[in-house]
Amino acid sequence: MGEIKRLQTPLTEKVVRSLKAGDEVAISGVIYSARDMAHKRLCEAIEAGKGLDFELEGAVIYFLGPTPARPGRVIGAAGPTTSSRMDAFSPKLIAKGLKGMIGKGYRSDEVREALKKYGAIHFSAIGGAGALLSRYIVAAEVIAYEELGTEAVRKLEVVDFPAIVAYDASGNSVYDKR
Repeated sequence: MGEIKRLQTPLTEKVVRSLKAGDEVAISGVIYSARDMAHKRLCEAIEAGKGLDFELEGAVIYFLGPTPARPGRVIGAAGPTTSSRMDAFSPKLIAKGLKGMIGKGYRSDEVREALKKYGAIHFSAIGGAGALLSRYIVAAEVIAYEELGTEAVRKLEVVDFPAIVAYDASGNSVYDKR
């Protein structure tokens, strides 16, 4: 086991390109949650030449649809959703400056090519550990598409959010090492 690399958002291309598949990271700063419907709307806004409700350059999107928060908590269970569900949208967002994504599972060849071309990265978080992962989220606020409920875009503040580099900016993947 190697040393945990501490990352601060927004991510720079230099930091992203220094990470390798299999690196363990602890992410702090602002990240955004978005799932399928929010990704679709973000891409439609880009295609229409409209601005987004957050700065995409250097951003990290967590593929997340949280459960309602219990009393005294800022968010409910916050486990990752299956990453491949965002594959149709991710290359467009990466081309516009998205530097990181957090989810679980495999990514398409098109996403892998976009990661290499634009210097972005995909992290994996532990599926089934949503209650535990929510403890690393210290603030949560809906910032776009509130009508989507759990799929709304949220601005999340995280401290030492644990993840593993699943796909790096050189095209390597932990899934290739079987």
